[in-house]
Amino acid sequence: MNPRILEVIPTDDYKLKLLFTNGERGFYDCAGLLNFGVFKELQDKNYFKKVQVLHGTVVWPHEQDICPDTVYSDAIKENT
Repeated sequence: MNPRILEVIPTDDYKLKLLFTNGERGFYDCAGLLNFGVFKELQDKNYFKKVQVLHGTVVWPHEQDICPDTVYSDAIKENT
């Protein structure tokens, strides 16, 4: 099982700055999701910034979420 998310900070360019349970940090780009189904609502930057961590994954108030394994594997990790 991949690490889960401990902390998320949204950016103005539809990226999520992340801290994972293994101590790694990285960015996940949500831009590719913005034109699909339930994720279209994330186009509203004010709504996008309401992202939170719940049970190790990122979620928004209207029940949008992204699989934590996908977030971890697709995130661009920062060099530490």
